[in-house]
Amino acid sequence: METSERHPVTCRCAACARPDRPADTRPHVVIVGAGFGGLTAARALGGADVRVTLVDRRNHHLFQPLLYQVATAGLSPSQIATPVRMIVRKQTNTEVLLAEVTGIDTAARRVVMGDLRLPYDFLILSTGARSSYFGHEEWERAAPGLKTLEDATGHRARILLNLERAELEPDPEEQARLLTFVVIGGGPTGVEMAGAIAELTHRALSRDFRRIDPASARIVLVEGGPRLLSSFDEDLAGRAAASLARLGVEIVTGTPVGGIDAEGVRLGQTRIASRCVIWAAGVASTPAGAWVGCPTDRGGRALVEPDLSVPGRPEIFILGDCAHVPGEDGRPLPGLAPVAKQQGAHAAACILARIAGSAAPMPFRYRNFGTMATIGRKSAIADLGRIRLSGLAGWLLWSLLHIYFLIGFRNRVAVSIDWLWSYLTFERGARLITGPIEAPPGPPEAARARRPLRAAS
Repeated sequence: METSERHPVTCRCAACARPDRPADTRPHVVIVGAGFGGLTAARALGGADVRVTLVDRRNHHLFQPLLYQVATAGLSPSQIATPVRMIVRKQTNTEVLLAEVTGIDTAARRVVMGDLRLPYDFLILSTGARSSYFGHEEWERAAPGLKTLEDATGHRARILLNLERAELEPDPEEQARLLTFVVIGGGPTGVEMAGAIAELTHRALSRDFRRIDPASARIVLVEGGPRLLSSFDEDLAGRAAASLARLGVEIVTGTPVGGIDAEGVRLGQTRIASRCVIWAAGVASTPAGAWVGCPTDRGGRALVEPDLSVPGRPEIFILGDCAHVPGEDGRPLPGLAPVAKQQGAHAAACILARIAGSAAPMPFRYRNFGTMATIGRKSAIADLGRIRLSGLAGWLLWSLLHIYFLIGFRNRVAVSIDWLWSYLTFERGARLITGPIEAPPGPPEAARARRPLRAAS
């Protein structure tokens, strides 16, 4: 190492070793990403004779399936996120680094984190996905996605601010624009988001305002394909659409988005005027495959080997939303939490087998226990193979499983109480507008101030 170069984190050189402790010669496993895949791998390696370093640019593990509930004021951020250090604190062989990975030096086997270098013997990349706008990145400003806690709290603020601004708005056209919410994407995230916004406006807030009627809010769910929830059985998807319709959600299918701006959405020759557009239509992988020179598909997902390793790099594994792994039907496995968790356990087993010099596990095979989506307060669909549930039965199963898979007893109890209270009273307990409040869109403030407020009804 040149003297001008900073010593890498956890470097084994004599200059970095503590004089009172011998250098740690155990195999070093570096895991990038504390999502479902990375965290599962880290916990599987917790009792093994290896060193584990878990790197993430955020200090918490996020339960993404419930992000939409934070975005619609159903839950607070702390109820679906847990500090990573708390999760692995009992694993004496595991350390956590808060850092952003910018690349991988595969020749030297080091993870690049700015001007720091972290050596590895085995590497697991599980860095998740980002929203994809299908080549129209300019749409992101007007229609943010839903991938992080910041996204969720931002959507919560936008939804609540629109209602507050509508209360002050004397212009009926602008008021209607503020009370129109458009969700782009008819997959599980879009369906759940549209249903939750409908319940928030049409029920939870229906008696909280005086100049406007939140129950008159218009919620539009847009899907470019022929139907909602294309990955579900057609009958179940039809039941979900019927549940959304009962909540007052307008469903538009078979019409791709032609444009999105601060004034609304263009669908073919039709334009929907809206001040709040939410993107839930597509995802693209983070650049994990590109970091290690692995071939990728059109969505940027790495084309990994059957054991999830990188071709020509058996010491590197790529998981979850970053990996293109065919299922039994030949189609890529979906970006779901169960997929990432099973892949994390498989990668850990492969690493331990190679360290022990034993036969490697069989190629990864996903065990599909079913898929679920919820539509509002007491309706959900569950496709469990031979068993298909909808309505209240599906919602009860969905609720129990999501509570079970939350990390931490405190979170499970808190979410259970909040959901019970919301079910009994229709109230939402996290209706907070946080962060900077931007100037409202539309006419200049001087012109707005000259218009008289509409009298309260």
